[in-house]
Amino acid sequence: MIGLLQRVTQASVEVAGETVGEIGTGLLVLVGVEKCDDASCPAHLLERLLGYRVFPDEAGRMNRSLQDIGGGLLLVPQFTLAADTHKGTRPSFSSAAPPEVGKALFDEMLCLARERHPHHVASGVFGADMKVSLVNDGPVTFWLQVHPRKT
Repeated sequence: MIGLLQRVTQASVEVAGETVGEIGTGLLVLVGVEKCDDASCPAHLLERLLGYRVFPDEAGRMNRSLQDIGGGLLLVPQFTLAADTHKGTRPSFSSAAPPEVGKALFDEMLCLARERHPHHVASGVFGADMKVSLVNDGPVTFWLQVHPRKT
């Protein structure tokens, strides 16, 4: 499971001209689900996102997490993150999870986020044509990827 996180001062997502999710200071995370992902991935990725230290402390160093600052979290499903771009000039989506699996794992992550992050959590709409607006603070952008945990 992939999370492309961006530290933002504000972000929103629109579907059919209507704002369906927005946050102030926090993280906008584009979420991609791969074929190999399983039920362990949403919790693992969320744990990393909530604790990842990308916000400045008093000295200006990236030492504070989303949980530390009480910031907003905007999760946006984006299957194109799972594209294989190694060859040619057109992406292959053979490594992306089927839509029903992607939706289930994204929905699970969103549900867990609302349980575990007591601050504002918003989301885009799986499978919709979305318009995402953001003010990237820094700019700060990181690619996080988790793999199924072995049991």
